[in-house]
Amino acid sequence: MIWIVYILECIDGSLYTGITNDLERRMKAHATGKGAKYTKRRGPFTVRYTESLDSKGAALQREAAIKSLDRAGKVALIASMS
Repeated sequence: MIWIVYILECIDGSLYTGITNDLERRMKAHATGKGAKYTKRRGPFTVRYTESLDSKGAALQREAAIKSLDRAGKVALIASMS
C-alpha cells in the first residue's frame, strides 16, 4: 500500500503536515472539519507538497521529520517540489 505525506497551506497561511493512504478522502475530511483538530476552522486548504512512501512506518517517520522543520524549512521543501 502506498502512503502519502502531505503539506496543506491553510487559509490563514499556516502549514499542516499529515499522512494518508487516500489523499482525496482525507482532503474531503479536512474540508468538512473532520480531518484534524488543527484544520477544523482553517479551511479552505491548498495541497502544497506530497511525497509517496511504501509503508505506513516510513510515512510516519517522514511526517515527523517534516514536522520538526521550521517554517522556512517547510517552505524550502515545498519549493523543491516545483
